[in-house]
Amino acid sequence: MKIAVVQFPGSNCDQDCLRALTDGLHLPAEYVWHKQTSLSGFDAVVLPGGFSYGDYLRCGAIARFSPIMRAVVRSAKEGMPVIGLCNGFQILCEAGLLPGALIRNQSLRFVCQSIWLRVETGDTPFTANLQGRRVLKMPIAHGEGSYFVDERSLETLESKNQVVFRYVDETGDVTAGSNPNGSIHNIAGICNEARNVLGMMPHPDRAWDRKLGSEDGKLIFGSLAETLEPVVSR
Repeated sequence: MKIAVVQFPGSNCDQDCLRALTDGLHLPAEYVWHKQTSLSGFDAVVLPGGFSYGDYLRCGAIARFSPIMRAVVRSAKEGMPVIGLCNGFQILCEAGLLPGALIRNQSLRFVCQSIWLRVETGDTPFTANLQGRRVLKMPIAHGEGSYFVDERSLETLESKNQVVFRYVDETGDVTAGSNPNGSIHNIAGICNEARNVLGMMPHPDRAWDRKLGSEDGKLIFGSLAETLEPVVSR
């Protein structure tokens, strides 16, 4: 098993992702520079947060055209697990692997705080071990994190159980006050219809050590590892 952490110019969470995987869970993971064109030898991909290409044009709009993204799109369509965190979520939307877009926070301000999110489905490689609408604590740090999608696509996401995470309060209730950015339906993360591609605004890569304020991020990466293990050992 080996997990790729893609590095774009301007990424600032690539090291967080690598350390969460290697130090937090002792998983084999390596950086993949954005100019590479192959994901051969890897079993999953992480697109980290940051400000790829300085967030010029739109967040993720230029990174979507990096050479490595052709391999990411191809691998995702072949079933490889792909997770995009914060800016990585924005890139996945720009690349057409996930529907919708991440727009300016409702407050028009950058938000950096710990939030609560509820697991809405365990039917993904990243949440397979998180059944029962578990509530997790993780940090967010973004200026364009308000998830928006047209009404028809929203109905599809909800009806097909593709909303993976929702912003909630500490007790697990969906409230207006627990929504940090104005995301439609308090959506914090979604998956594709095939369920192998996940995008989320919260940072599990910054929640893998007790000293960071939460270890809940390890549950997501750990679920991915346990899902991959029987597949790669065949």
